[in-house]
Amino acid sequence: MTLKKAFWLLSFTTVVVTVLSLTVDEQVREYLEGSGGYNERATTLSNTYTVASWAYNTNITTDNQQKMTELSLAWSEFAKNESVKAAAFDLNAITDASLKRQIEKILDVGISGYKDTTVLKKIADLEAEMTDIYSAADWCKSQGECYKLEPGLTEIITNSRNYDELLAAWKGWRDVSGKKMRSKYQEFVELMNMAIKAGGRYSDMGDYYRSWYEDAQFETDVRNLFDELAPLYDQLHIYVRRKLKKYYGADKFPTSGHIPAHIFGNMWAQGWNNIFDLLVPYPEADQTNLTKAMFDQNYNVTHMYVVAEEFFTSIGLQKMPDTFWTHSMLKRPPDRDVVCHASAWDMNNGTDFRIKQCTIVTGDQFNTVHHEMGHVQYYLEYINQPYLYRSGANPGFHEGVADIASLSFQTPEHLQEIGLIQDLPSGNEGDINFLFQMALRKVAFLPFGYLIDQWRWSVYRGQTTPANYNTEWWKLRCQYQGVSPPVERSEDDFDPGAKYHIASNTPYIRYFVSFVLQFQWHQALCELIGKAEPLHRCDIYRNITAGNRLKEMLQMGASKQWGEALFTLTKGTSGETRKLSAAPLLSYFKPLQEWLTQRNAEASDTQIWDKTSCPPGSLRTSSGNVLTRGNPVIVMFLNIIFIINNV
Repeated sequence: MTLKKAFWLLSFTTVVVTVLSLTVDEQVREYLEGSGGYNERATTLSNTYTVASWAYNTNITTDNQQKMTELSLAWSEFAKNESVKAAAFDLNAITDASLKRQIEKILDVGISGYKDTTVLKKIADLEAEMTDIYSAADWCKSQGECYKLEPGLTEIITNSRNYDELLAAWKGWRDVSGKKMRSKYQEFVELMNMAIKAGGRYSDMGDYYRSWYEDAQFETDVRNLFDELAPLYDQLHIYVRRKLKKYYGADKFPTSGHIPAHIFGNMWAQGWNNIFDLLVPYPEADQTNLTKAMFDQNYNVTHMYVVAEEFFTSIGLQKMPDTFWTHSMLKRPPDRDVVCHASAWDMNNGTDFRIKQCTIVTGDQFNTVHHEMGHVQYYLEYINQPYLYRSGANPGFHEGVADIASLSFQTPEHLQEIGLIQDLPSGNEGDINFLFQMALRKVAFLPFGYLIDQWRWSVYRGQTTPANYNTEWWKLRCQYQGVSPPVERSEDDFDPGAKYHIASNTPYIRYFVSFVLQFQWHQALCELIGKAEPLHRCDIYRNITAGNRLKEMLQMGASKQWGEALFTLTKGTSGETRKLSAAPLLSYFKPLQEWLTQRNAEASDTQIWDKTSCPPGSLRTSSGNVLTRGNPVIVMFLNIIFIINNV
């Protein structure tokens, strides 16, 4: 063969391979984007399901539940059928990275691939039933005096300073919510694991949920992040414990160093900002009571949403569409049961975006309004992406974007700008008060955000069994949060189910991730606009440069691995990265951490709580066996003694 002929043959072969490769790409593109293609079908079905889900969440009835379940099964069948179609394409022959990424997403059907639709229906029914129990639960303080979680029980937990009244509300909520769904949750876990394992791709449901982060080291990474952040939390905990002991009396606190879980102004002790009045470092210095300021200026619910919208439009993001104002549920309806847990909704038709929230006029709820509208801003920006990319780069991104506004909104500079306060904090004392108040929201949450899915992943792995659901839950809360049950808990209880995200099967590690991400983004945006010092007083309000950089990331949706989205926002700054980093959060709170460490030392109060066990006598099995944690031989010995004495 001549050299010329060989060259021609090589060129021809290359052309043929290229043509064949492009042909596969064209076939995939037609399947995804053509008339009646996957994107169109998925969008239509998703809209139908979301409408049904909205109907149920805003009007809990058996009929609405059945309709939602039917459409959930229709979605499962759709996902299963589409995965078969997608499997016909040779992934190795697809040259367009975006097309390949979409096909890979279609192939990963989760539990929808399970062959037995009766099992899938049962899973959907159980999830709806647990959500129904949670949302419809009433606790009756006395005959004729009954409260739902929102607003009634929440108002008691938030505003009462009576130890026993708080205890009654705390225990009452758990009696009427989690305790009633324990057996349902056990069956739910068994069915979910059975369905996901059948696909051969994942070892259990926790493995599947972690796969959403597209990082084999994800579980290790978040553990390392938590370890980095723990010393800051520890100092906050010591200080808060000392203040609460002084208020309620040391006799109310276990000698193990834990804090009773019901006195934080929050039903789950996940945020402590509602008891700022008991903890304020400098009572005589400047401090902000946002709720009082709102009442003084006659804020109503609608005004809260208008103000939040103006924050986003001031940085160049979008106004809420007309459908937002006509279709959202912004207050609790008086005539029916609803899921009050605040949430933002993309109705998947390109024009309809909503918020569901039983809003009341408080500073805490004002933050939530900004949070939920942040979700809607993400929806609006990635709307032009293909269906499979219309989501956050990872689940933590959506929550982080939702919270990015809060780091600016809560600054004294911003509150002064919108007229809610008149004067900025003066001197170090006012600054510490502000940082401390932010820590009660952001730092106090970190262990709670971390531990919920540690418990859930352990349940899915089979390490935590139904026999010790509640015990293991409290071991984690005692270990990571340093809070303990205020009354004895047993395996007759199911305290995890008293949290919405367990009842509704909503993965929770996203919130921990989001609390790390939002500080990374905040630092990058503040550097970008020249306001990096001090980080905790930076406000991006009315800065289009910051808004444009944020928008650049939002518009990507899930089209790239999340590290690329993170890089898009942080590029060109000192925090440029594709990885999660605790450094910006620690930098933000560094002045406070130093102050807390110094004050704790001056008070000769530096002892961290016992992280190896809950207080003695706080946990029992349903049969009455005291549960301890530590040396397994001692535990076994105590159990043997109990059995002998109770034969």
